[in-house]
Order: sequence, then structure tokens, then C-alpha cells
Amino acid sequence: MIILFFTILLAGIAIILSVMAWKRGRSTLAKGVNDARGQFMHLLPRLLIGILGSGFLAHLMPKETVLTWFGPNSGLTGTALATLAGALTPGGPVVGYALGAAALKAGADFAQVIAYVTAWSLLTFNRMITWELPSMPPRLVLIRVIVSLPFPFLAAWITHAVR
Repeated sequence: MIILFFTILLAGIAIILSVMAWKRGRSTLAKGVNDARGQFMHLLPRLLIGILGSGFLAHLMPKETVLTWFGPNSGLTGTALATLAGALTPGGPVVGYALGAAALKAGADFAQVIAYVTAWSLLTFNRMITWELPSMPPRLVLIRVIVSLPFPFLAAWITHAVR
């Protein structure tokens, strides 16, 4: 139900922005449609590959290994490994969430997947190298990482506590 709500909300926003562009002139609307088409064509293959890949990955992950390292009895070691895996996972939401969903299907504990996704969101090494270090002072990046480091562990602990 919530997916339907946000789909309708985004469609409404797109319609409002289209009307605003049309009022500014047909060329503005045409440029916007061309930009949208270009972005769609750029993202479509990645989305297809990510969705197909996550479906296959869920069935290819060795269940015994996933249960051992990320299962309900993996404890703090599982949380630390999930945090490290999240920090080392490159890519956008199609990759990060697909891997998390595949790990759940393969038997990973919910708390470990929460730690993985939280680390992927906050500590992605690829983003640090590509975006943060070239544009911000290294000291600032280091402080951000140190401040963010406890959050995957805290998220896993809260997940355990509320179950």
C-alpha cells in the first residue's frame, strides 16, 4: 500500500513539474522530456541487470555459509562482517538493497542485514574515494567515518531488542 502511495505521489509531482515547464514554453517541456528520456535509457539497463542479478544471487548464495557468518547465531562477529561488507559494497540502491534482500532469502538474520544496509548507506568506501576525499578535507571525512561507525552496530542491536 505504501508503494502505491509513493508511486501516486511521484506521478503527481511529475505532472505538476510538467505543467510548470509547459507554461514556461514548449521548448522547456521538450528539453525536460529529452533529459528524462536520456536518464531513463541510462538507468534502464542497470536496473534490469540489478534486479535479475539479485534474483539469481539469492539462489546462488551458499545457505550454510550465510547462516554461519550472518545467521541468527552470528552475534557481534556477524554484525562486524555485515558492517564491513556494507562498507565495501559499491553501487547504488539496486546493488545494496538487492544484496540485502538476497542475504535475507539465503538465511541471514534481519539484524545483520540491517547492519549491512546501514553501513552501506553511511560508510561506503567507494563513495569516500570517489566523492568525499576529492571534495572535502581528509580530516572531515575521517571524523564523519568515526562518528558514523557505531550506527550499524546500534541498528543491529535495536533490531534485536525490538524482536
